[in-house]
Amino acid sequence: MKNSTRGQVDPFIVMDVMEAARAAEAAGRHIIHMEVGQPSTGAPAAAIASLRDEMSRDALGYTVGLGLPELRVRIARHYAEWYGVTLDPARVVITSGASGAFILAFTALFDAGQRVGLGVPCYPSYRQILRALDLTPVDIRTRMEHRLQPVPAQITADLDGLIVASPANPTGTMLDRDAMAALAAACDAAGVSLISDEIYHGLSYGTRAVSALEVTDEVYVINSFSKYFSMTGWRVGWMVVPQDHVRIVERLAQNLFICAPHAAQRLALAAMDCTEELEANVAVYAANRDVLMQGLAQAGFATLAPPDGAFYVYADVSAYTDDARAFAAEILAEAGVAVTPGLDFDPTEGQGWLRFSYARSTEDVTEGVARLVRFMAGRQKMRALA
Repeated sequence: MKNSTRGQVDPFIVMDVMEAARAAEAAGRHIIHMEVGQPSTGAPAAAIASLRDEMSRDALGYTVGLGLPELRVRIARHYAEWYGVTLDPARVVITSGASGAFILAFTALFDAGQRVGLGVPCYPSYRQILRALDLTPVDIRTRMEHRLQPVPAQITADLDGLIVASPANPTGTMLDRDAMAALAAACDAAGVSLISDEIYHGLSYGTRAVSALEVTDEVYVINSFSKYFSMTGWRVGWMVVPQDHVRIVERLAQNLFICAPHAAQRLALAAMDCTEELEANVAVYAANRDVLMQGLAQAGFATLAPPDGAFYVYADVSAYTDDARAFAAEILAEAGVAVTPGLDFDPTEGQGWLRFSYARSTEDVTEGVARLVRFMAGRQKMRALA
């Protein structure tokens, strides 16, 4: 049986790292997980209790394609509360995670062969989803002086779309209001469709993240309940689209997904009011960030992307390797710490970078840092003796 060329996408390397870590654990080793961008916490306890009650009374069948009306209203209120943005709930689309939102956005906005810009390093699945939909990902090389984010001068009329993420994966860097507005204006002037990935909103340290909706309505904004709301496995997210795109997206959602999981939507609705528990999680990430930043410096990783938000630190390790995948495997084998090679996020320059996640408990992050420091000290000592 023949395969389509659309299926020829690259593997998600972090998943391979996860499998290697699982195999090591199955062999009896204790592994510290710094590879995966997943909260160690579960969904808020009060939300789980609310869903348990609802499931005892309701079969929770299909919802309408755009999602539970009450959840869409609550998300619109969220934009007023967090960003001061007045949003019509009709523009909110509930999706099967952010991944489902990307499929809907790319399908609604672009025809086969069109070119979509990605500021690299970036979340690798952008590229692979675009390829699977017969679209052309276009890497936009970012620089440290621009906080590893694209800038308006890089937005040209030969692009059909641009994806930005703030806070970004793998770097954790953010766009401030002026930078976001300038990118939106550049996209508008060039006729480029803008997609803003905001799934790490709520996870920022010092300065809050800016939503693209604060500066333009001509944007697809994508968010998720996976990160701040700690609901990764429930697979529910949302998207805000321009008013004249709602029916287009609705028809696609009805046919591709029918609806997002009903139980997950109910849980999400309850989770939005569990602020105390969610903010306690953020406080843990903030402490973990400090521990990791200090530890990486001690280990000899001096050049880091500025981690304004999310729960990652992206570290330059080019002084020690030109093969990040082999270096990550060495760290796992020798130190018992799973980390993600930068090649996942940047096919060109990622061989000199590693991503470290601090989404686990502070105890785990502290132990992971201690292991990294010992590993690097031992590695340097062996090299000095060689």
